[in-house]
Amino acid sequence: MMSRWLAGAAFGCALAAGGPLAAQETKVAIGISGWTGFAPLTLAKEAGIFKANGLDVTLKKVPQASRHLAIASGDIQCAATTVETWIVWNANGVPTRQIFQLDKSYGADGMVTRGTVASIKDLKGKTVAASAPGTSPYFALAWMLGKNGLTTKDVTVVNMEPGPAAQAFIAGQNDAAMTYEPYLSSVRAKPEAGKIIATTLDYPMVMDTFGCTPDFLDKNPKAAKALADSYFQALDTIGKDQAKAFEIMGSDVKQTGEQFGGSAKFLRWQDKAANQSFFKGEFVSFSKEAAQLLLDNGIIKQIPDLTKIVDTQYIQ
Repeated sequence: MMSRWLAGAAFGCALAAGGPLAAQETKVAIGISGWTGFAPLTLAKEAGIFKANGLDVTLKKVPQASRHLAIASGDIQCAATTVETWIVWNANGVPTRQIFQLDKSYGADGMVTRGTVASIKDLKGKTVAASAPGTSPYFALAWMLGKNGLTTKDVTVVNMEPGPAAQAFIAGQNDAAMTYEPYLSSVRAKPEAGKIIATTLDYPMVMDTFGCTPDFLDKNPKAAKALADSYFQALDTIGKDQAKAFEIMGSDVKQTGEQFGGSAKFLRWQDKAANQSFFKGEFVSFSKEAAQLLLDNGIIKQIPDLTKIVDTQYIQ
């Protein structure tokens, strides 16, 4: 039954693309993580949407802390990550351009603390698990601390990826942790371990985009457009049969379709219209504020030209 649904989705996308399945496909390797917001990329591959649009896509799970190294080495040509991370990569000599927005977090990223921590200000002098500097969880930590009069120098940061950070917190390690869905839900399910003291509902600063190397984009403009189109078509597929789509996307992170839906309710995937609006307004103001915070926290030594790390022609 599932294979028939996948075949139908691929056929439908081939028609949407304006013709039969492409005879020659452009190869592209994309670095992602198990973050719920990236799941439509998995759906686009598993449902044959990428293939129908002339793309031979390989999705590689690469930790955010080393995703830029995979780009620099040529192991991947494109990646999904947060807006501020592209600033870090470009500032550190890994040229990349964002080409479309994936999602916005609405409570899917958060800080968990022990019950004895009444506010973020109380974290001064305590231990917080978060990914390495230059990653979204570390930036979220810096952002939340900054909004409460603290910096990362006021806490002891233990570098752990979101999944292990949540598991360690549930096991009683560390005073706090930065994590995201689907791992944040594991903490929601264990209230005795602690509480979610803040999420992106309180601090709306996690926005994910998709980008590639300038070399790939310059050599493969049609493929870049096909990547964006495939993403939007994946969102259409979710709208047409959410249960089946959730089942496929959930299986990639060992969740049932129902569990995946529970994680997905804390974010919003962004369609073409939302993309066009985002890049004209919020993207510009957020990038400026984020870049300054990165500079102030010593994560970057200089702010790159923010106008040159984005190319929105593929969402027009």
